Amino acid sequence: MRRVVIKLGSSVVADSEGAPRMDVLAGVCDQLATLHGEGAEVIVVTSGAIARGMRVMDLPQRPTTIGALQAASAVGQGKLYRIYDELLRERDVTSAQVLLTFFDMSARTHYLNARLTLSTLLEWRVLPVINENDTTATDEISFGDNDFLAAQVAVLIAADELILLTDIDGLFTADPRLHPEAHIVAEVSDFDALGDLEIGHTTSPLGSGGMRSKVVAAEMATAAGIPTVICNGTRPEALAAVLAGEREGTRFAAREARYSSFKLWLKYAKPSRGTLVIDAGAVRAVRDGSASLLPVGIVGVIGDFDAGDAVEITEQAEQDAQRGRTLAKGICSYSAEELRRVVGLKSDDIRQILPRASDEAVHRDYLVVD
Repeated sequence: MRRVVIKLGSSVVADSEGAPRMDVLAGVCDQLATLHGEGAEVIVVTSGAIARGMRVMDLPQRPTTIGALQAASAVGQGKLYRIYDELLRERDVTSAQVLLTFFDMSARTHYLNARLTLSTLLEWRVLPVINENDTTATDEISFGDNDFLAAQVAVLIAADELILLTDIDGLFTADPRLHPEAHIVAEVSDFDALGDLEIGHTTSPLGSGGMRSKVVAAEMATAAGIPTVICNGTRPEALAAVLAGEREGTRFAAREARYSSFKLWLKYAKPSRGTLVIDAGAVRAVRDGSASLLPVGIVGVIGDFDAGDAVEITEQAEQDAQRGRTLAKGICSYSAEELRRVVGLKSDDIRQILPRASDEAVHRDYLVVD
């Protein structure tokens, strides 16, 4: 059975004044209902709660403080979902509102619960409408207009395809709003080649994403074997063409799955709070990917972070305890302060200083190699 995740950005959901694009949303829901009626399993990931709240509260521009963003989201979320619910109900499709954060994607119990809930809704032939729970999120609000969330949901439910709807026709060689000579990139099979393009962070006045976050989301999904398309959601015929398998927008070819969904989240979405510099022996262990990183192999700790934060792991440069090339990223079991007390020590010696400390600075299950 075909399983598709379709993500709508803020610029698709609302116009520049924050008013819902009812004609666009109706056209998208037409496509969703058709796909659903053909027996496919469809999940929508939507942005626009903050934009909807801004319109209701008559705010002149997108807030910049976390508190104001959360309040705008709280005002707008229910009203945004009601639009989807009514449009889909008119087309004989039952929907459900699901609010998630990246914590739900990373914490194992939350992850399994989210997957079970979504799987059950799909079994019931209910169309989930997912948004990030901005009302309680903190760092997550800045992760990019739900692009990462859409990729994580696609990985979570093992989607066959991820479609990212924005207000331009796809990925261009440069921002077409600034460079009229730019042309669209029809297909991407080599992410390394994207380094030659000007992929910026330009956003709409209502959104927080930009093309870069969509490309990273595509990289995340395709690394899990899920082909991804970026296309213009303000033209419902574009979505219809993608769903029909026609050439439209920018298609990112699926790659051989390399990482688990948790490690994809760790690699691409969770921000790093510090850096661990490791010696040559630890470099070999980390590159192999089968060993945890122990404090004995660490020669330098850079930054201020807590246990449970993500850290970059780099090789030692020519000068002692200076960072070199980045090798990996992981969840640290120690705070920076604790780790500085035990770097270079073996487990027995560490317990003399920190009796309850973990043997591993970064456990191999929470480490992803570049």
